[in-house]
Amino acid sequence: MWTESGDYIQEMAMASSAPQNLHAVFVYGSLLADEVVAVLLNRVPQSSAAVLHNFHRFSIKGRVYPAILPVENKKVTGRVLLGVTDPELNILDTFEDVEYDRRTVEVSLMDGPEKLQAKTYVWRNSNDTNLYGDWDFEQWKGVHMENFVKMTMSFVEELELPESMPRVTTYETFFQQGSDNPPMS
Repeated sequence: MWTESGDYIQEMAMASSAPQNLHAVFVYGSLLADEVVAVLLNRVPQSSAAVLHNFHRFSIKGRVYPAILPVENKKVTGRVLLGVTDPELNILDTFEDVEYDRRTVEVSLMDGPEKLQAKTYVWRNSNDTNLYGDWDFEQWKGVHMENFVKMTMSFVEELELPESMPRVTTYETFFQQGSDNPPMS
């Protein structure tokens, strides 16, 4: 979906004249921050607090963002972004890169008894020895959010190039270039 000018994000985010599907997307890590979502989607969709049952949110050695995997009797709190368009979902897919698989899950909304089918991003390697403990959004927000937003801006700029790097490469390059807050290990 490249335009002649190479403006990938604008092309991905533009509404087409054809009817679009709208998606609910359960987010649980860096995408809990409106600042990150705004950089990626050029807007912050309406959202609702939600819980994903029978999953656990892990920290990842050497990364500042989390991973989720199915774990019985655990739960992950997050929020559901509502009204995400097909082009915006494509941007999120690109952002989540090869480390995650997009799956449809059932989440429980926290402000009522409703359950909702939502897309979410599940860590691809269920046997990853780099996963440990719990990941804490408030800690991430205080320590890593500012640099993560800058990295996300670099990712968006990179997407506009004819031969863009994957998000993981953008992340690793950004944090190797001496940011003030290196990844937690």
